[in-house]
Amino acid sequence: MPPRIHAAWTRTLLQLVAVLAGAAVIGALLGQVWMALAIAALGVVAWHYWKLWDLLRRLTSRSRVPPPQGDGVWQETDRLLHRGQTDMRARKRRLIAMLRAYRAVAAALPDAVVVVERNSQRIQWFNTAATSLLGLRMPRDIGKPVGPTLQPLPVSQWFAHGRRAEPMLDVASPVSSGTRLELRLIPYSEDLWLLVARDVTKLVRLEQMRRDFVANVSHELRTPLTVVHGYLDMLDPAEQPEWAPMLQEMQHQSQRMTQLVEDLLTLSRLEAQDSIGEETVSMASMLASLRRELTMLSQGRHTLDVDDASATDLVGSTRELHSAFSNLVSNAVRYTPAGGRITIRYAATPEGGVMLAVEDTGYGIPAAHLPRITERFYRVSTSRSRESGGTGLGLAIVKHVLHLHQARLEIESEVGRGSRFACHFSAERVRSREAAYCGATG
Repeated sequence: MPPRIHAAWTRTLLQLVAVLAGAAVIGALLGQVWMALAIAALGVVAWHYWKLWDLLRRLTSRSRVPPPQGDGVWQETDRLLHRGQTDMRARKRRLIAMLRAYRAVAAALPDAVVVVERNSQRIQWFNTAATSLLGLRMPRDIGKPVGPTLQPLPVSQWFAHGRRAEPMLDVASPVSSGTRLELRLIPYSEDLWLLVARDVTKLVRLEQMRRDFVANVSHELRTPLTVVHGYLDMLDPAEQPEWAPMLQEMQHQSQRMTQLVEDLLTLSRLEAQDSIGEETVSMASMLASLRRELTMLSQGRHTLDVDDASATDLVGSTRELHSAFSNLVSNAVRYTPAGGRITIRYAATPEGGVMLAVEDTGYGIPAAHLPRITERFYRVSTSRSRESGGTGLGLAIVKHVLHLHQARLEIESEVGRGSRFACHFSAERVRSREAAYCGATG
């Protein structure tokens, strides 16, 4: 106990003893000792009740009354409560100032910020940019469900995914179809989520210009490359033996340029698509085709294995999925030295979906390169990629094909031990082969 409190408590006890002693003396003089002590005790109790009532009045009063002067227990209690109230008011002022500063910062952001209650999915607060980008109005939309309020944006299904919700990278604003938005869902507490909408109209336009440029240039290169390739085929190395090495290198580079143009056109076509076909892809036939390609590309230099551990098919585009899987297979052959092992595994996942993985025992990829490995023309080793004939676009094509199928690419690699590229598909894309067969024969 602090010395000040101890002294006040001792002083109050001494005062009580003094009052009772005085009452006993007066009672002895009057011949009514116990009566005098009882009256004194009742007076002490009444005084303490009055001090308690005064303390409660001070606690419930909104006025700032200074504590009374004195050195007793009640005066010390008043001083402690007054100091606590002063500290609490100071903390409250600081919290209010911080809250106002945070709200001012959020209101000044160019991105729309909407606070949504998790369970009811009702709007709790939004900043100024949410009015211009999402069409929300204060206070009209406070407390309303976020799904119907932001129609036609498909946010209800999006919120259903919770923490696994992927960003919506290019959607039209409810205010203006010409404004393109990027939406992100950020669960920042157990009860509240943050919906952030960013205006990406300029970025979308620049990206479209880039796509158009690449597609047009690639298309225009097709004709001259076809002509050059045709004339090279007409030249007979037997007539000019000293030209044979040069003609062979020219044919090799011409074929490589043709493949590069085809990959660029494929990538441009994929980027221009917003959706994919909804046909049933026979994975048994797909795996058989991949086995044939793997055997042809390997030419007996590797140990090959194809494992079909899931009796299911996929819903999507056979053409695009074959393009993605074929790129993974050709990369595995290209970057696995002779004597290595290459495995294609198709199996179910614990989440109810399926996974097609291509594993190899090749050179492996350093961890520093993994975040950028799916970028266009990104190369881990420039010399090795050029020697093997790669265009640097294969994994970019794989990423876009999987994105169109709402799937994801998982990459694991260790230098000197090999790599594993796994395509994960959700349960919505999976169909049992029995059901597909019955539908085809019915």
